[in-house]
Amino acid sequence: MGKFGSFEEINSWQKARVFNKKIYTITDSDAFKRDFDLARQIRRCSVSVSSNIAEGFERNTDKEFIHFLYIAKGSAAEVRSQLYLALDLNYISQETFNELFSEITEISRLLGGFIKYLTK
Repeated sequence: MGKFGSFEEINSWQKARVFNKKIYTITDSDAFKRDFDLARQIRRCSVSVSSNIAEGFERNTDKEFIHFLYIAKGSAAEVRSQLYLALDLNYISQETFNELFSEITEISRLLGGFIKYLTK
């Protein structure tokens, strides 16, 4: 499980935590308030990223941790897909989309690298 004492030390979890706050703030806007389903879904997927990193870490085996990291990576992809919809519906600006898309893509890349590291 690497050299981490807790999941809070993991860079991808730290970045996902910051990202979650941004998603909650953005989905609290008037546009999202009219679309409760999308707001709820993008929040759930965002939270799933950090939650699965934490849960996998606490399983105390590399095999299970890797499994949960893959789930987190899948949730990150789901967030990216929902960001496109939010952009298409004009719930977020192109600038906001670009910022969030870049951040979740970086988190996904970090997860992929961590999975490779743990697999070796």
